Amino acid sequence: MDIARSINTALRKVPAWPLYVLGMLPAASYFYWAVTNQLGADPLKALEHQLGIWALQLLIATLLVTPIRNLFNVNLIKYRRAIGLLAFFYVCLHFTTYLWLDQQWAWATIWKDITKRPYIIIGMLAFLGLVPLAVTSNNASIRRLGPAGWKALHRLVYPVAVFGAVHYLLLVKAWPPEPFVYLGIILILLGYRFLRLQRRRLAAQAG
Repeated sequence: MDIARSINTALRKVPAWPLYVLGMLPAASYFYWAVTNQLGADPLKALEHQLGIWALQLLIATLLVTPIRNLFNVNLIKYRRAIGLLAFFYVCLHFTTYLWLDQQWAWATIWKDITKRPYIIIGMLAFLGLVPLAVTSNNASIRRLGPAGWKALHRLVYPVAVFGAVHYLLLVKAWPPEPFVYLGIILILLGYRFLRLQRRRLAAQAG
């Protein structure tokens, strides 16, 4: 408890805004490496892949905030909005790289991909699910929707995270362990939330 209290005291002095700057540095680095041909034989595909990986990792980070608070009493809530918006930023970069650099705005091919390839369909669902979350990630939306309505809407992050992991799993051809690890972490985090909710309901009924 003393360690958690010390961490929380230190975090109160650390604003959330530097996260936006730090969070954009990997994207800038990967674009630089792609332009300078430092991402392997197919730098465009590597760029697109890495942007997607960062988006998925940041989504997982948003899901970790609540369990860290519940299990270790370390409060990272004030950083969750920045992490979530950075996840959306990376998803937008990932999607734009596909549309612009990969497909070069060839809308007939893009439409065929969106309607025929399951991993792109699932990826699009994840992207569309993130849009209302990003748009309402502000205090004005919380006031307008009310805390309960806002929380209900932002539970969309749960299926979005699953869709993102499944998108990655279907995208890779050899099925290495990495996408399974991401999907497993997400399912564990969602399972934790479900069990905690069930305990609260049982406690309320018993009380």
